[in-house]
Amino acid sequence: MKQEIVLTHEFVEYIPNDLKERTIYVSMAFATVVHKCCCGCGNEVVTPLSPTDWKLIFDGHSVSLHPSIGNWNFACQSHYWIRGNKVKWASQWSQEEINAGRFHDSLAKEKYFSSTKTLDVHDAIVSSREVEAGTGKPKRSLWQKLKRWLFRANAS
Repeated sequence: MKQEIVLTHEFVEYIPNDLKERTIYVSMAFATVVHKCCCGCGNEVVTPLSPTDWKLIFDGHSVSLHPSIGNWNFACQSHYWIRGNKVKWASQWSQEEINAGRFHDSLAKEKYFSSTKTLDVHDAIVSSREVEAGTGKPKRSLWQKLKRWLFRANAS
């Protein structure tokens, strides 16, 4: 089990060039939260605040972010929650889970920003987990699936 990490937070207008370890920088002016990856790899993690991205909770003493932070583009692929300025480590995700999560996020954005289209998120998640027999690889890329889905939605 990974060690418990306690973070501090700073509300800033602009994110500083040099980030301190274990510090969460919150810019309300730019609706962005930035910190160094909690695994210690040194990568900069940017979590935009929006109805389709992350949500920040400030209770007057500490900050929490929702949903979890999955650093899938980093070599570390760390996955954790920030709750009350503490890091709560989450399980590692398989590539299939990462692809499904990304696809789900894309559909959530499309649903939010489109007032005329209806999405079936359950069907999208199931279809994003389809794999070629024996290979474990997705049949289509995330973008291919999204384009296919959007084409069908527009054709109806």
